[in-house]
Amino acid sequence: MKNFVPRVAAIHDISCFGRCSLTVIMPILSAMGVQVCPLPTAVLSTHLGGFTDLAFHDFTSHMPDFFHHWKREGIAFDCIYSGFLASEEQIDVVQQFIDEFSSNHPLVVVDPVMGDDGKLYSIYTPQMQEQMKKLVKRADILTPNYTEACFLLGETYQGQVCDVAQMKKWLLRLAEFGPTTVVMTGIPFEHGKILTFGYDQKEDIFFDIVTDHIPAKYPGTGDIFSSVLIGSLLHKDSLPVAMERAVNFVGLAIKTTFQADTPTREGVVVERVLPWLCREVWEK
Repeated sequence: MKNFVPRVAAIHDISCFGRCSLTVIMPILSAMGVQVCPLPTAVLSTHLGGFTDLAFHDFTSHMPDFFHHWKREGIAFDCIYSGFLASEEQIDVVQQFIDEFSSNHPLVVVDPVMGDDGKLYSIYTPQMQEQMKKLVKRADILTPNYTEACFLLGETYQGQVCDVAQMKKWLLRLAEFGPTTVVMTGIPFEHGKILTFGYDQKEDIFFDIVTDHIPAKYPGTGDIFSSVLIGSLLHKDSLPVAMERAVNFVGLAIKTTFQADTPTREGVVVERVLPWLCREVWEK
């Protein structure tokens, strides 16, 4: 049994229905023996995909009050993990948070949630893209999907098979922003496969994992991947071990959900597969 309980500040929205953001991040990291302290960016009745007329409450103005209280109480974090941010102001708030809680050198993970399938989310303006690049510079670990990597690098999205040599160059360019570790997900690969590609700048080593493409797309899988990756790294697993665990867990979650034929907008049935993750973490 591992005695150390790492603490993560998770800066994400709460979508109360649909299994994404904090509603999957918290149970996954808790199952991995990590304490999660949520700093909500917004509270939504559902996530943004597949629902209409949702209730939305922006939390931007409250965020500094929360973390200033944490600061006064002497609370420290082993990791700062940011995801979907809905405005330039929120990106600024995250940078302020990193400054306030940097004294113990926490691991800073930025998941630059900006888009998918070659398209930016509707709220993302050119100004927000530039602000996100500034936040990426503050990261130790960056976890973009293929679409987000295209926008960060100013590359044209190609929905076809990607060249491995080219993807290596992209990872190197993303690392030049500042992160020492970059993991890119959802890269189209040959024979209907999907490539997950990682780069460790300190060791100057690349790691790749190829998996089968499953013809279904669910919200929250990026949040799930990054959460498992973070949980593994905080317990001192190597990057390739952390990547493989995250890829396997997401794949199992997608396959289980696809077989159950539940509505796509409800996300993956993470409740069914959490026992696998617990065995993977605690029985080895």
